[in-house]
Formats: sequence, C-alpha cells, structure tokens
Amino acid sequence: MRNYGIVTAAYWGFTLTDGALRMLVLLHFFRLGFSPFTLAFLFLLYEAAGVVANLIGGWLATRFGIARMLAVGLATQILGFLLLSAVSPDWGMALSVAWVVLAQGLCGVAKDLTKTASKSAIKLTAPDASGTLFKWVAFFTGSKNAMKGLGFFLGGLLLEALGFQGALWLMAALLGAVLAGVVLALPPLMGKARASKSARELFARNRGVNLLAAARVFLFGARDVWFVVGLPVFLYAAGWSFAMVGGFLALWTIGYGVIQAATPALVRRSADGLSAEVPAARAWSLALALIPAGLALLLAGGAPRPDLLVPAGLCLFGLAFAVNSSLHSYLVLAYAGSEKAAEDVGFYYAANALGRFGGTLLSGLLYGWGGISACLIGSSLMLAACWLVTLLLPTRALAPGAA
Repeated sequence: MRNYGIVTAAYWGFTLTDGALRMLVLLHFFRLGFSPFTLAFLFLLYEAAGVVANLIGGWLATRFGIARMLAVGLATQILGFLLLSAVSPDWGMALSVAWVVLAQGLCGVAKDLTKTASKSAIKLTAPDASGTLFKWVAFFTGSKNAMKGLGFFLGGLLLEALGFQGALWLMAALLGAVLAGVVLALPPLMGKARASKSARELFARNRGVNLLAAARVFLFGARDVWFVVGLPVFLYAAGWSFAMVGGFLALWTIGYGVIQAATPALVRRSADGLSAEVPAARAWSLALALIPAGLALLLAGGAPRPDLLVPAGLCLFGLAFAVNSSLHSYLVLAYAGSEKAAEDVGFYYAANALGRFGGTLLSGLLYGWGGISACLIGSSLMLAACWLVTLLLPTRALAPGAA
C-alpha cells in the first residue's frame, strides 16, 4: 500500500505538469500564428516517441526495476522542459518547429516511461487479480486524468501569469522535488525480474493482451482525432476565449477521470475477473461509437448553436469513453503475467501511443478538410473498429503466446 501510494503521488505530479505542457504549447504557438496542421505536427513526435518508449520502457523496467524507470522518466521530462524554455521568438518558423518537435519528442519518451513504470507497479502491489486490482487501477487511472485536467487549467494560468519560459522553469522545479521523493522513498529494485532476451520473446504476448492493444489503437485514436486540435480550434473560431477553451478541456478531463475512478461501481463483477468484464467492454465500446456519429448527423442537419451542441455531446462521449478506458486498463493487467507485467503493460501502451499518434495527425488533417464534423466521423469509424476487436477478446486468461 505504501509503494502504491508513493507511485500514485509521483504520477500525479508528473501528469499535472504534462497536462499543463500541452496547453502551454498549444495556446502559445497558436497565439504566434501557427496553423492547425502545424500545431498537430508539434505533437507528432511526442506521440510517436511513445510507441518505442513503451516497448523499451517495459523491458527496462523488468530488467532494472520499476522505481528506477520511474525516476528516469521524471528526469527526462525535466530535461524536455528546459529545452522547450530555450525557444526564442526571434527564431524563424522552421527552426522553432524543429526545436519544439524534438523537445516534445523527449517529453513523449518521458511520459510513456513514467506511465509504463507506474501502471506496472499496480500489478505488483494489488493483492488479487479481480476485486482490489480493478479498484486500484480505476482509482489510479481516474485520479491521474483528473490531475491532467487540472494541468490544462494550470497551463493556461501559468502562461498568463509567468509566460511560456517562466511556466516551464517552475514546472521543472516542481518535478525536481517529485524526482527526489521517488529516489528517496521507493526500493530501487521494485519489480525487477528476468527480462525477455530476444525481440521474438518480447513480442510474444498472449492473445488477450494482443487484442486489447489493437482495440486501444482505435480507442485513443478516436478521442485524439477531435481532442488535440479539432475541438480547441473549433471552439476558439466560434468565439470562445483561450481561458474558456482551456477551462472546458480541463473540466472534461477531470470529469472523465472521476468516471474512470467510479467505473468498478458501474460494471458488474465476476469471480474470475473476465467473464462479466469482457462483455461490458464490448457493450460500452458499441455505445461509444454511436455518440460521435449522432453528433455528426445533427451538425449535418443544421442543428442550432453547434458551439454548444458539440461540447455537450462530447461530455456524453467522455462518460462512455471513461468507462471504456478504465475497463481496458484493468483488463490488460488481468491478462498480463505477473513476472513480466511491465513488458505486457509496455506493449499495450505502445499501442496506445500509436493510436494517439494517428489521432493527432488526423485531427489536424480532418479539421482542415471538413471541420469538426469530419473529425467526429473519423472518431466514429475508429470506434466501430474498436468494438469489432473487442468481440474477439477471450473471457478467460490465456498463457503467453496462446493463440
């Protein structure tokens, strides 16, 4: 329980600054005149880096210990903040974009090293594979996203109060304090086990983990296809202020986190941890796919006040998405083996990063092509694919490599 609490608190600190970073970059560079596609491009390496970082991070956490990888992730984020703070308004567009993309890539590595290490720790500290594990995963994931929402608000506030550079320096200092706490409080070899010795062994995940990874690609791509660029630019173009846009994204993410934490109370439980939970994942995936499709149809029909309709509909999306995300986060740990949980989690969140990468790219492209309606249609199609994959999920645990 002590180690779970320390890891959770450290991840809260990390996520608070990571959410603030997203709003700092988005609002600062939009104010400087960057186009929607260029804004999406700024986040591409951040998301792409997560694919490799999760795979390697899971292996490293197994090889060297979860606590050490958590510390490495925090230190890498601090370095990324310091590099971003060096950007000068006097630089040309090409140099600014290249520098920000590289620094954001470093922050993407940091985020996924930290996430993989933190979520792997839950598998080690939870006392069973169903009841307590589901509750601890849900609380961890939900509270993390509530902190991320606070981070969105914090980013806008710090940008106004301290400017881009000052905000980054303050966040680097705060993360330095979190890093010191992790190094001093956690056993350095926590989670250390025999790591995979070959790429073939590393990718030999069981069928449940593989299918969940595929579903995760579509699930998070479907969120980011409207969340990263489409919705903020749509709301700002409709007359919302930066503070209003950041506030809505913050409240949406906080509410999403609260629902994630409450998911165990919304889903029927089973003694084996899978036979009721897997059908629930299928049902919630189907329900989620219908929401953006319905919103797109309403917009096509000329519904009044789209600037209010879209945010209201996406609040409903957030509820169903939170339950889906929490169920998936639990199921990957239910399917994962105990000895190499970090590798299973790393593989799964590499798929998460791949989905976010695709969603981020499509967010800029689809919004430029067809506005928020195109983003919503893209989201619905991705969620339909997610639902089809969940139909194949096994309802009992399988050994690694089982077909």
